[in-house]
Amino acid sequence: VQVVESGGGSVQTGGSLRLSCAASEYTYCLGWFRQAPGKEREAVASIDRIGITRYADSAKDRFTISRDMAKNTLSLEMNGLKPEDTAMYYCAASTGYCYLDRDSFNYWGQGTQVTVSS
Repeated sequence: VQVVESGGGSVQTGGSLRLSCAASEYTYCLGWFRQAPGKEREAVASIDRIGITRYADSAKDRFTISRDMAKNTLSLEMNGLKPEDTAMYYCAASTGYCYLDRDSFNYWGQGTQVTVSS
């Protein structure tokens, strides 16, 4: 399974961005993770094949994850962006579990950079 992200960029505090991910085939679960310089990669959100979503506390009420099953695509709508959201964002696919846990995901994209300036 290959996943490819797009849609990163630079915005000011309070701005919005939409990230997209294209998967080469169906997988049970798709998710977004992020990694800031000097920090561990952390989960942002995930969605399974029936649309059940999970969000990290940092993403709740600001980010929305969605997927198009027919197109094998994943999106992350990010609103109210803050400087602390600055990170490389990764799309990931899981053939098994859908927890907000790096170990649940088997396949990873190369990442797309999101930069939020104050």
